[in-house]
Amino acid sequence: MSLQRRSSATAPPVARLIDELGKLPGIGAKTASRLAYHVLRASREDAVALAEAILDVKERIVLCGVCFNTTEEDPCSICRDPTRDASICVVQEPLDVVALERTGQLKGKYHVLHGAISPVEGIGPDRLKIQELLRRVSQEDPGEIILATNLDITGEATATYLHRLLVPLGVTVTRPASGLPVGGDLEYADEVTLGRALAGRRPL
Repeated sequence: MSLQRRSSATAPPVARLIDELGKLPGIGAKTASRLAYHVLRASREDAVALAEAILDVKERIVLCGVCFNTTEEDPCSICRDPTRDASICVVQEPLDVVALERTGQLKGKYHVLHGAISPVEGIGPDRLKIQELLRRVSQEDPGEIILATNLDITGEATATYLHRLLVPLGVTVTRPASGLPVGGDLEYADEVTLGRALAGRRPL
């Protein structure tokens, strides 16, 4: 529902907040309205704290110049960690790094693609951090690349595409085992399932 249609019943500042919240992923019109009125009922201090937190994220968080994960310092703490091994785990989104780190199974580093190949949505390989990955592999000689993209159509297509590019570079390419639900996103998988899938990863 547009701001113009809602304006007769809703004050313009509230209508604008509803419209902005509705742009967030997974937030429909009803949820956006509930969130907006929750903010309206909250104390000024809580509302200001929320606004400042959003601005703080936009002003202080950058992408790591090595792995492209979100970070406050460049390079990020994982890329700077000397105890990590040379292997690289390729994921679609920064949230996937958070999920995989909870398992404690990965001792290497990460590379965040920021999406998956999806011709339907107009997302080709050039929109992802794929060339940066190939440069890293050539420079770092990681030994193993774990393709931990999601187990849905776009994630599988991306893994297949990367496999074709990586094998000629002389690295071992693996994929997490099938303990993960087909069609599921890594960020929603529980720690035990993720851990077992990583421990049983298979060569591609």
